[in-house]
Amino acid sequence: MSMEFMHVGIPITNKKPNMTYAEPMKIWMSNPDDYPQKIEYLKFEEGTCFPEILHRLPHVAYKVDDLDKYVKQADWVIFEPTEIAPKVRIAFVMIDNAIFEYYEDKN
Repeated sequence: MSMEFMHVGIPITNKKPNMTYAEPMKIWMSNPDDYPQKIEYLKFEEGTCFPEILHRLPHVAYKVDDLDKYVKQADWVIFEPTEIAPKVRIAFVMIDNAIFEYYEDKN
């Protein structure tokens, strides 16, 4: 199993410049590459598929080679593995009171 750091996700209530909107998920996102600290700002819209805890607390994101194996190690699955693009899945989990996003790209 392998994982690679991607970004720190920080929920916000006001949009920042250059954020993009993901219509299916009803979320505004910044590009982590725009910040030297690899920050992804997230503004959740009403009706988003993401649970409330993600609207309030930051997370650390990792690209993983096997999403299902990492999710099985979690204390709590906050957001079940979900395909967000062809062959791309994400999940949010809690481990030791910290939130992690796992991102798997099988392309």
